[in-house]
Order: sequence, then structure tokens, then C-alpha cells
Amino acid sequence: MVATKRKSGEERREDILDAALEEFAHRGLHGASTEDIARRAGISQPYVFRLFRTKKALFVAVVARCFRQTHELFARAAEGKRGGEALDAMGHAYVERLRTDRTQLLAQMQAYAACDDPEIRDVVRNGYGDLVAYVERVSGLPAEAVSAFFGRGMLLNVIASMGLGSSDEPWVQRLVAGMEPE
Repeated sequence: MVATKRKSGEERREDILDAALEEFAHRGLHGASTEDIARRAGISQPYVFRLFRTKKALFVAVVARCFRQTHELFARAAEGKRGGEALDAMGHAYVERLRTDRTQLLAQMQAYAACDDPEIRDVVRNGYGDLVAYVERVSGLPAEAVSAFFGRGMLLNVIASMGLGSSDEPWVQRLVAGMEPE
């Protein structure tokens, strides 16, 4: 008989967040079901509600986690760098993540779409604001450079959300080429 290690509450919470990220990214707040999230996480639906009182609370936790993970990605990429070098490192790390896994990006797009809800809007505003503040602080660059960085990032988000990250369509290539620094 093989003994299995029982997962801690925190490990189960992370499993639920992973499963919810997948479901919310592809179906949104209103299209995802907690039943599917529970099944994907390998737990019962009541356990989901024990840890997250509502589906919206779970969505908010997923969105907050996505912003936190993006902040951590930026911090790792910019470590020891300043100015344009820091911006370039963060931008390259973000592009690489978009190339390897669009799930967080799709969840982020779902969060923007759900901003009619004041609680979700607050989480999105706070998460995005934290990213802006971090980029400003680490780069030390003027507002124009920081705005351009986030503008390019949002255009990349749109391109990636349409599944065009490696597209050879001429209009996509022109947009991407136009984002390159002169």
C-alpha cells in the first residue's frame, strides 16, 4: 500500500487558485463554474467554498495573485538594473512569459472586462497601480518612458490574447516592429 502525503490547507488553496486561474482565464467570472474548478483541483465543491466564500472572492484572489506574480516577475528581471536597462529586462521577461503561457494574460483580460464590479475594479486598480509604482521606482525614468512601457505592454497583451504572438501576418509584424526602440 502506498502512503500519500496529505496536503496542507495552503497547498490546497494554491491548487484551487491554479485551477481557478485556468477556468477564469478561458471562461471569465460568470462563465466559469466552481464545480469545474473543484474537479480540476481534485477536491469537492464545498471545500472551494470553505476556503473562498463566493465565486467572486475566488476570482478576486486569482486576479490579485496574477498581479503579484507579474510584480515578482518584474522584480526578478530588473534585479540590479536601473533606467532603460531595467525597463528592457522587465519587458523581455514579460514577453517571454506571454510566449510560454498565455493563461495569466487571459485572466488579466477577464479581470479588465469584469471591472464593472467595484470590488474587482479596486483589485485591478491596486494591482496595476502597484506595477506602475514599481516600474517608476526601479527605472527612475520620466512619466513618458513609463507610459510608453505600459502602452507597449498593453498592445502586446492584445496581440497575445488574439493568439498572434508568433504570427507572420503583415499587420501584426508592423505593429510589433513599431514597438522596437529607435
